Parts: sequence; structure tokens; C-alpha cells
Amino acid sequence: MSVAQKSYRVLVADDHAVVRSGLKHLLEEQPGVEVCCEATTGVEAVENVKKTKPDMILLDLTMPDMNGLDAARQIREASPNTDILVLSMHYTEEIAREVLRSGARGYMLKSDANLELVTAINRVRRGEQYFTGCLASTMAENFAQTKADGSDDSVIAGTSLTPREAEIIQLLAQGKSNKEAAGVLGVSTRTVESHRNHIMHKMEFESFSDMVRFAIRKNLVEP
Repeated sequence: MSVAQKSYRVLVADDHAVVRSGLKHLLEEQPGVEVCCEATTGVEAVENVKKTKPDMILLDLTMPDMNGLDAARQIREASPNTDILVLSMHYTEEIAREVLRSGARGYMLKSDANLELVTAINRVRRGEQYFTGCLASTMAENFAQTKADGSDDSVIAGTSLTPREAEIIQLLAQGKSNKEAAGVLGVSTRTVESHRNHIMHKMEFESFSDMVRFAIRKNLVEP
């Protein structure tokens, strides 16, 4: 008598119930795939991964309490065998690079989930990377080449900004206060203030408006 094949267990993390329901429906239609748990915040996603050790987590990029990138880094440390597929409403090469740096295996637009989710999961299960959008075919290769050449580790092309600095610019440009940004990133308000001052000096921003305009030009926030 053959032993039944073990299910591929997936945790769905998104703060919108409709999105979670849709993803769960798509997943449960696939043979051998089981939705083992759900999460509505970044912190809850990390805690549930620690408890359930799923094979994969579908992780929303923008969630309350902790953004998807920081959650991905903690998940990678807490459960190295859990594959991470990040979901987002928007696609930019800069964010895709940071998704890779966070330890995620792929990055997919939510709008493409109906058509691409199964393909994305199958590729990640095989140990491959998956990127949605027109840059999908070149993103991983370009990133790997940049690292191999020893190029700077900037998350935004043409700048010397670190991933953390880019996160802070994004949060502040979205209208969050220093305290609110600190809460999202899990750091002190003083740390955010220090980063902000350093960014202003490094990028030669003369005002906060300059920072916001920069964030819009680099697609870190919507105009």
C-alpha cells in the first residue's frame, strides 16, 4: 500500500479578507496544496510561521505592524525551509531587488494571481525564482550579475541608498510620522530621525518636499 503524498502547506498573509479568500480558493483547487494558516499583519505572519512551519508563505508587501520585507527577513531566520513568495499591487525593479535581498524566492503582482499563481508556486517549489511583469526574464540575472561584479549594494539604481534608507523614504513619503515609521520598522523613533537626517544630507535634499518628489520619481510611492 503506497503512502499518501504529503501536502504542500501554504500560509496566506494579507490584511484584506477578500484577497486572502481569493488566494485560498485558488490554492485549494490545486491537488496536493493545503492552506494551513492565515495572517492579517506582518507580526502575525512571522508568529504563525514560527508555530506552523509551512512549506511556503504568500506574503503581502504592505501590511500593518510590519512590512512584508521585514517580515520576510524574520521568517527566513525563523524558518529557513519556508519558501517566501511576496505579493504586491505594484511592480518596480528596485522593489524586486529588495525582495531578493530579503530572502524571498519570488515577487508577483496581485492582479496576476489568477493567471500566474500556480506557475509561481510550482517554480518556487522547484527551487527557482519567480518574478512577474515585463522585467521577469531579466530581473534575477541582472541582480546576480551586479552582486558578482561587486557593484554597490544600493537598492535604488544611481544612488548610494541602503535598503533601510529606501524603506524610510518610502514610509515618510507615504505620510507616516517618524514615530509611525519606527513602529512599522520595529526600531526607535530616534533611529528613524537619525536615518532621515543622514538621507537628507546624503541625497542633498533641501526640504522634505524634495524627498517626496524623489520617492515619486523612483516609484516608491504613488503620486
